[in-house]
Amino acid sequence: MTLQTKPTKPAAPKVEEASAKSESALKSFLSGGIGGACCVLVGHPLDLVKVRMQTGGASGSVFGMLSSTLKREGVRGLYRGVSAPLTAVSPMFAVSFWSYDMGQRTVKAYGQYGMTEDEKARPYTLSMGEICMAGAISAIPTTGIMAPTERIKCLLQVQASDVEKGLKPKYSGMLDCTKQVVKEGGIQSLYKGTVATLARDIPGTIAYFGMYEFAKKEMMKVQGIDPKKGELSVVSVLTAGGLAGMACWTVGIPADVIKSRYQTAPEGKYSGIGDVYKSLIKEEGYAGLFRGLRPALIRAFPANAACFLGMEVSRKALGFMD
Repeated sequence: MTLQTKPTKPAAPKVEEASAKSESALKSFLSGGIGGACCVLVGHPLDLVKVRMQTGGASGSVFGMLSSTLKREGVRGLYRGVSAPLTAVSPMFAVSFWSYDMGQRTVKAYGQYGMTEDEKARPYTLSMGEICMAGAISAIPTTGIMAPTERIKCLLQVQASDVEKGLKPKYSGMLDCTKQVVKEGGIQSLYKGTVATLARDIPGTIAYFGMYEFAKKEMMKVQGIDPKKGELSVVSVLTAGGLAGMACWTVGIPADVIKSRYQTAPEGKYSGIGDVYKSLIKEEGYAGLFRGLRPALIRAFPANAACFLGMEVSRKALGFMD
């Protein structure tokens, strides 16, 4: 009887090997932060154009607006309001990729529920549905950082447009803007538009991570790369990341328009995001929900290509943390 039980003992080491191969949560956090910084630095000028178009502060072609801003304000003008997203986007992306990692572990644990230890030790591949669910989970903690910084960023970007028209600036910078917002409406005022941010980011992150994983999988299939052994080229990672960003914004732009209008409106103008929606449809029709889509998509490809490349490179460099 003793001899018959010996073959079952290697099962325990298999479980340990499987757990040892799981990636470090800290590595996901750090690599996500690096990817976020890359995203902001590449994409902020076009984000500036998007917000000004959405809030009615400017009109014209995307590249025409970029050119005129560069002539009037210089390179510094293209990065107006960048301090708020750069300060927050790195930790926000860090939290996003960490949350996505945690989401993957959660859906994997759910998928493995009821399995034996031997079955759990086998490689587990997440389905597209499970990947999308993990993406949705990642949006919830990220919004806690995203909502207040988006509010400050939008206020500063719209102010810059008002200054161009000859109006006096209300805020001297990110910290002054934050102080005044809190003074006028309390801490809760910083979180104005949180529901709209969630309405944008939950479907947005489903499309974001879903498209990235789908694009990588399809490119590996086309190029004949074994997902377990091979790696995609830099160009392929850039392409997958760019497509992910475009998918995210295509899905999320209507909620983003409502969020931008609500966050930059004077206190009391709207009773809530429902009121913003009704007012927008009445004044501009349903096309108004897609205002700023062009600069958002033009920005999305290079910004998120840089984000995912920065994330993948740093994740590989931090492999010793697993």
